[in-house]
Amino acid sequence: MAISPALDTARGVPRVHPAPPGRLRPGPAVVALAPAGLALALGLWGIRRENSMWRDESTTYQVAHRSLGEIGHLLGNADVAHGLYYLLMHAVFALWDGGLLALRLPSVLAMAATAAGVGLLGHRLAGPRAGLVAGLVFPLAPAVQRYAPEGRSYALVSAAVVAATHLLLSAVARPRKRTWAGYAAVASLACLLHEFAVLAVAAHGVALYRARVGARSGWAWGQASSVVAVVLAPLVIVSQQQAALVGWISAPGPSELLGFGALALTGLVCARGPLPARGSVPLRDLALALLILPPAALMAVSYLHPLYVDRYVLYAHVGLALLIGARLDALSRTVAAPRALAGGLAVVAVAALLPYSLQLRTPGSRLDNTLAAARAVRELGRPGDGVLFLPARRREPIMSSPEDFRGLRELALARHAIPSGTLHGIELPAPRIRARMLTAGRIVTVNDPPGQPLDDTPQERVKREVLAEHFHRCAVRDVTGMRIVLYGRAGRC
Repeated sequence: MAISPALDTARGVPRVHPAPPGRLRPGPAVVALAPAGLALALGLWGIRRENSMWRDESTTYQVAHRSLGEIGHLLGNADVAHGLYYLLMHAVFALWDGGLLALRLPSVLAMAATAAGVGLLGHRLAGPRAGLVAGLVFPLAPAVQRYAPEGRSYALVSAAVVAATHLLLSAVARPRKRTWAGYAAVASLACLLHEFAVLAVAAHGVALYRARVGARSGWAWGQASSVVAVVLAPLVIVSQQQAALVGWISAPGPSELLGFGALALTGLVCARGPLPARGSVPLRDLALALLILPPAALMAVSYLHPLYVDRYVLYAHVGLALLIGARLDALSRTVAAPRALAGGLAVVAVAALLPYSLQLRTPGSRLDNTLAAARAVRELGRPGDGVLFLPARRREPIMSSPEDFRGLRELALARHAIPSGTLHGIELPAPRIRARMLTAGRIVTVNDPPGQPLDDTPQERVKREVLAEHFHRCAVRDVTGMRIVLYGRAGRC
């Protein structure tokens, strides 16, 4: 018999009574499969993004195509935080080198699994209708739509966090060593995919404390989280030695604070008032911990050592979806036509999100477009021309689309990325770069867009100086996030 909550004003706790006949009571299969289907459809929609690829995906693509030995060489020098993900994507491309589709499909499937997991979390914590709504809300979230078809690890991390949360609830409800061991293993997997998933483990601890689950479960969680910490420690130590790679992150500004504040406020509003509690860990405690603690903690640390990027804690949207699902389920019990309410809210959600959803499927939705930059180089250059990257880290186009640079001479490169065990290769000293540039009649340059700060290394300074003193600007092509410029000697354009 389906139940619906009401407030026992005398005792101040939720009580239940039979739900009116005819209300939707979906089974677990529907609660899981409907959200998964929606997430899959949204993820596959425009998955190629008009044949575009931005710099982070370019890094995934070219690193995953290296051999296992070459990946190991790289991780000893750079990007170890994404090492497990690169190895997984190496396996994907070894089985099927399907280009952009192979790059993004694992994330799409992982986000579909996450949506199904969110639905089942809501089902076990608040009932089938709350679970169904939560599962359907999750893949509609703008950030989830953005990172579902993305060749990075964030969707896989979210799936692992949701799986770990299910294991946590099972371990608390029916304590067994193997269930706690499973929780520790899956939580460790999430953290190895991205170390900031450890904040989800902390959120689990806060939820258990708030729920007063008892010393036995608290002690078991402490042991499991200690295992996670031991597994994660080597990754943290090595990644801290490579901290220069995230030097581009700045302290949270007004936009980041506003974005987090809006999500947190929405969650707190949804958490007000009675919500159904079907397990030993209330939905409100778990959802608020997942929604607020990870981004808030990362933001706080970022004022001392900037690390906050919203996608690093994408799984926080799981908490918000659970709260929205539970609140809308409770609201539906107070209206005479719940299906009409559901239909109206669906129409409003689609109307509000459709413009952003359409924009997300375009190349302009990302920071840059390395494939468009490579095409522009091919169109402007001709065999024998030199090519320069200003700054050197803008080498993503040649890494992901080397065929578009065929016949061009790299004027600054000393050692290629793969043999040097780096992401972008190692450049020559400034005097050697100057000498090489002066042998060229035409040079194609790949640049940051106008207005970006200029790198002040000797190599970058000499590139700019030689171009200004000895070359004329012949042609300019602006693509998303980059500017391609052809320079030539007098009469050589």
